[in-house]
Amino acid sequence: MSSTAVRRTALAASAAALALLVTACGGSDDDSAAGDDRAKAEQSAPAEGVGESAPAGKALTAAELEKVALAQADVKNGEVATELSADDQVAKDQISADDKACLPLVHVQGAVAQGEPAADVQRSWQGQSESPSESKGPDGQDMTDIDVNKILLNVASYADGGAEEAVAGLKAAVEKCADGFDATAGGDKMRVTKVSGADAPKGGDEGLTVNIGVATGGDSSGLMKLVVVRKGSTLATFSAVNLSSMMTGAEFEVPAEVVDAQVAKLG
Repeated sequence: MSSTAVRRTALAASAAALALLVTACGGSDDDSAAGDDRAKAEQSAPAEGVGESAPAGKALTAAELEKVALAQADVKNGEVATELSADDQVAKDQISADDKACLPLVHVQGAVAQGEPAADVQRSWQGQSESPSESKGPDGQDMTDIDVNKILLNVASYADGGAEEAVAGLKAAVEKCADGFDATAGGDKMRVTKVSGADAPKGGDEGLTVNIGVATGGDSSGLMKLVVVRKGSTLATFSAVNLSSMMTGAEFEVPAEVVDAQVAKLG
């Protein structure tokens, strides 16, 4: 793929899918039981900053954002990382676009804050789901479809209306960049083939959902989704990919549990 950000995310998701397949095929019942016990223990643990939310109208510090940003105990499924891996990190000065109006979209893709926030923090979430496959194995055995999703998340706080300005810039970018654009992230080029708005996410004071078509080679195009939610002076942005959709361009749903959990912590 031409985009490092897209390629890294797809490769990470692919590795997770492979690991899940190996576990499903070769893991013992004891291993599964131990994993279930660990998962139950994690889910029952109290959430970091539980009961805390972002004070309305106040620009939060980095320390305060850490308390209201997504934590492992906030979700029942998947894994939350409180720091982006080296492969996922992209510096703001490493992002460019042939049309500056489209830059806000590239920032969301890379989990980079819009504009000049008072502070921001990053998170990532990765999860898998399984469902019975319509196809059969070589010996007629039942097969399982594995769905792998990954989200890169940025939570930023702004002073003096900066959060509202950021949302306005993103909405303008969806309209101005509908026919696509060329961008660079971390030194690697990416061709966005299409940009379109979708139903706004629930919760928050305002927000938007964006479908992004990304060239993946030849005439193929993968699908990414961006979700943006503003609550007061705090802005949460989500860059979501699904392994299958990135390869085929097929429609997929952004895991609502992750978005809802983050928005709920913003108050």
